[in-house]
Amino acid sequence: MITEPRVARREDIPGMHAVRRAVRENRLTTDAVTEASYAPAMFETGRGWVVEVDGAVAGFAVGNARTGNIWALFVHPDHEGLGIGRALMDVMVDWLFAQGLERLNLTTEPGTRAQRFYETAGWTRVGVDARGDAAFELARPA
Repeated sequence: MITEPRVARREDIPGMHAVRRAVRENRLTTDAVTEASYAPAMFETGRGWVVEVDGAVAGFAVGNARTGNIWALFVHPDHEGLGIGRALMDVMVDWLFAQGLERLNLTTEPGTRAQRFYETAGWTRVGVDARGDAAFELARPA
């Protein structure tokens, strides 16, 4: 059973990190992001959400309420194509705009399914960052 997105809790972090390490695109290539990296992003500068399938974290999102940066949005490969990513993005974007932000931003590896996902969802490509990732923005709806 797939759950609706809910606010992530500390006890979700191991499952979130397992999803992050399982993805096929935008893979972690260093140990710069560890389980310890999640708590500040979720509880100090923003908020996180999870969707579970049969009681296990299947996808998660984390957004920064100060900068509007999408810190993470990942779905386990076993659960792709079920609408989990879109449900997580929608709840996160709604919450970030409710915090008073006018514009959100993110980067993703170019030429990936993630890039197409954001383009289809209405994000605008605004360039390339210093690492060569595609940079996107989303303006608050009028």
